[in-house]
Amino acid sequence: MQRTGRSLPASMLLSIRDRRMQKANASSPKRTGTTGTLVASYNVHKCIGLDRRFDPERTSRVIREIDPDVIALQEADNRFGDRDGLLDLSRLESDTGLVPVPISANGKGHGWHGNVLLFKKGVVRDVHQIKLPGLEPRGAVVAEIDLDGNRTLRVIAAHLGLLRRSRSRQAGVVLDIMNSPDETPTLLLGDLNEWRLGNRSSLNTLHTTFGPLPPAVPTFPSNLPLLALDRIMANRHGMISAVEAHDTPLSRVASDHLPLTAFVRL
Repeated sequence: MQRTGRSLPASMLLSIRDRRMQKANASSPKRTGTTGTLVASYNVHKCIGLDRRFDPERTSRVIREIDPDVIALQEADNRFGDRDGLLDLSRLESDTGLVPVPISANGKGHGWHGNVLLFKKGVVRDVHQIKLPGLEPRGAVVAEIDLDGNRTLRVIAAHLGLLRRSRSRQAGVVLDIMNSPDETPTLLLGDLNEWRLGNRSSLNTLHTTFGPLPPAVPTFPSNLPLLALDRIMANRHGMISAVEAHDTPLSRVASDHLPLTAFVRL
């Protein structure tokens, strides 16, 4: 892969500068003057932090810090065996009001291929579990949530693959989901594993439905975020705002990804 001599160092410097600017506001995503539904995406890295400690309670504390209305988690189950769920969802519901979107899955996992979608208020109208193509087993959860009786939000929670060719095929499946004739407001939340921008990005085809895309916000690695692997996208212009990394002392060590947050207005 050929790079220009300045591009990567420049992106690193910008990331470091932006991270310092965000720290003052990161302790509470619900900032004064910003309104709407607070959504988040968080790869919890199987509840293993940068200190290599397995600590599900610490992961839950990060979620409580964010206090989202809707959040998509990735890697919330063990990858092998029965794929046991790693979080205490009952306690999380008691502390935050967040409940998981129900799915049908084998084993004892919380989600579908490690994807868990939680919401605070509303009624789930429809749920689909999508198998994504590629060498690695990957999936997406698609849910339609009636937020307050007259507003419906479709959420696609996904974790795309490590290989560029797989990500391109998986992005195509997301587009197929969006090819329905209705105009339901839709969010795509997840670890999309893509740091490239422009024509070289495996997410380039998503521009037709989710473009123009919001600025990419670095979330990985959590202690010095340089790569924008996590994304929040919407199919309507102006639907999301204030897309930021949730950068706090706790989130910097709880996982190798920082959570990504945004506000949604329907």
